[in-house]
Amino acid sequence: MACTVSPVLPLAKPDFIVLSSRIKTKIASSSISCCRTHPRQYSVLRRVSKFHPIISNGCVVHCRSNDQVERNCLSSQGTASNNDLTHEVQIRKWNWRGYSIRYQYSGNSGPALVLIHGFGANSDHWRKNIPVLAKSHRVYAIDLIGYGYSDKPNPRQFSDNYYTFETWATQLNDFCNDVVKDEAFFICNSIGGVVGLQAAVMAPQICKGIIILNISLRMLHIKKQPWFGRPFIRSFQSLLRNTAVGKYFYKIVATPESVKSILCQCYHDTSQVTEELVQKILNPGLEPGAADVFLEFICYSGGPLPEELLPQVKCPVLIAWGDKDPWEPIELGRNYGNFDSVEDFVILPNVGHCPQDEAPHLVNPLVKSFVARHATPSASVSTTI
Repeated sequence: MACTVSPVLPLAKPDFIVLSSRIKTKIASSSISCCRTHPRQYSVLRRVSKFHPIISNGCVVHCRSNDQVERNCLSSQGTASNNDLTHEVQIRKWNWRGYSIRYQYSGNSGPALVLIHGFGANSDHWRKNIPVLAKSHRVYAIDLIGYGYSDKPNPRQFSDNYYTFETWATQLNDFCNDVVKDEAFFICNSIGGVVGLQAAVMAPQICKGIIILNISLRMLHIKKQPWFGRPFIRSFQSLLRNTAVGKYFYKIVATPESVKSILCQCYHDTSQVTEELVQKILNPGLEPGAADVFLEFICYSGGPLPEELLPQVKCPVLIAWGDKDPWEPIELGRNYGNFDSVEDFVILPNVGHCPQDEAPHLVNPLVKSFVARHATPSASVSTTI
């Protein structure tokens, strides 16, 4: 499917205010310049062949009938065995503090995984990962409050900012206690990576390990802005949040054409931007309250930065990064590999901002290998929900 990338619509990314590339790079570099030089850089294909034993013609073999990418990998390998059958994915609701939260679940045994989506997305963004990982894990994918088909309380009913990383981290930890009822590994994309790190800092006894895919660099954070730019940013955010301009802007963004264009910006392989994907991202954004949540978050310039959280995390962290991400450049992201808590920084070649959906044949083996290295025997218990 051909995609036309429109230069008019980069604003759907939270870091929508455009700084010059020179200023942006300087600010981000200085914010994490205290890290030491990290000696480890890997080709992901080399690492995957080390982690996973089933390799054929350079492609990692997993199969399920409704996964375009993985079916293509098996096209020359014959019929899949019974062990490769798709696990049923169940959609459930969980009541959290009086709000209805949607989550998806599959798998009855093995370590628990909780998959955490990025900005503007939802648990459907893990549709190519859940059934594959459920063959040997208990897999949960949650819609963060305000996103997907979870409730979207109006942020104006709260005295303080509600849609913050602390809120989502608390939701995640409570989900592990109430639903998973076990320790878990967090698998995160984009802002979901900040959520996972914050949750691990707040309740270290819950998180066994974290895999982060193209974490948000949070370039609009107030600490990363020059003093002379801060009043402009605050004024622009106020304009969006408190006037009709914001709702008008959201109307422009929340259309099939705009969502497709935005996805084509952040996916390097635009053939993965299917009509199915567009609808899975767009439809929850048309629900009542979605516009208020969207505008509230893009006006959120506080909270933790990844470089502030990583030194506090006690569990192992693996960072994987699509090297064609136009929103979170790998040149800046690779500095996160220098923290002591990060055991590996893995480069995903020719992949954009959402590796779990664009390149599941690379991401799924990384998850399996990482979890296998850090899971304890007690994590292999069988659970039926």
